[in-house]
Amino acid sequence: MALLRFLTRTRHPGRIHITDVLSWVWLIGGTLLVAIPVLWAVLSSLKTEAEITRYPPTFLPKAAMQVTLPGEDRPRSLWQAEVEGKLRELALLRRIGLSAQLVDPAAPEAVIKADSRQIKPVLALHVATENYSDPLTQFDFLTYLKNSVFVTVVATLLTLLVNSAAAFALAKYRFRGRSLVFGFIISALMIPLSVVMVPAFLVVWGVGLTDNLWGIILPAVATPTGVFLLRQYMLTIPDELIEAARVDAASEFRIYWRIVLPLTAPALAVLAIFSVLWRWNDFLWPLVVLTSRSNFTLQVGLNAFQGEFSVQWHYILAMAVLSLIPVTAVFLFLQRHITTGIAQSGMK
Repeated sequence: MALLRFLTRTRHPGRIHITDVLSWVWLIGGTLLVAIPVLWAVLSSLKTEAEITRYPPTFLPKAAMQVTLPGEDRPRSLWQAEVEGKLRELALLRRIGLSAQLVDPAAPEAVIKADSRQIKPVLALHVATENYSDPLTQFDFLTYLKNSVFVTVVATLLTLLVNSAAAFALAKYRFRGRSLVFGFIISALMIPLSVVMVPAFLVVWGVGLTDNLWGIILPAVATPTGVFLLRQYMLTIPDELIEAARVDAASEFRIYWRIVLPLTAPALAVLAIFSVLWRWNDFLWPLVVLTSRSNFTLQVGLNAFQGEFSVQWHYILAMAVLSLIPVTAVFLFLQRHITTGIAQSGMK
């Protein structure tokens, strides 16, 4: 009942205002705009390879019905054709130009000819579970998944540690050049990855971290966005609290670890979500650094299903759906901290 009252709540009790209508149109439209592509990808991941490329496409996963004729081992697909004014389901023997040769499964001795442009396949609901089972058993998907989990977890932990330490220094210490350092950090937000990619790769190559997972993790540990978000949040922590801890002989590290970090938990949760999304979905930098299949992350590994002449969309969609599960779980677990963390950090 509480949920129903919330959904039917209006600006003015007892009557519907124009703002109520616009709000519902905006919310429902935005939800559909986000949810429909995801739902389409999930349903397409359950389709066969032929069904994905079928035109016009179908929303639900379907496949052509098949029947095995007497004396044959290979099943043939069923097609709907109009014969003598009646629609019949016939098995397709072959196509010759614009002519299709079909037979009735109940009487396969009589060949029926029809215009191949006028026949339609008989489709039935079919879930292609092999799209998920084949990559898990025949390819290195589990290796790619393990590498992505390692990179995401380690990079996120290091990002939280390094960025929170830098933000603590910029927010709670007074030293010459503090504003200048913070200005440099903010200006780094305007530098795209393509500008620093070659210098970053030369550094990674110089220290011998190419084709190594640490070559992906370390260059992106310090992020300007993370420092800015955490610094803005830490500015809301009273300086008197830190001074009181110093009077009680608490070390600077203990103040940082036992006082500042727990109070910054909402902003840390927001940065953790951002970091998980960045690392998990990163494709370009791992593609540049990694060369061995055993070190590929999930996003680079998915590219292996794309060949020079063909693309295995059924496998790509299935593995992409599986790759959505971890980041979705992290988001659902930490979502209650997002609004609080962003609002109190002043980030827009």
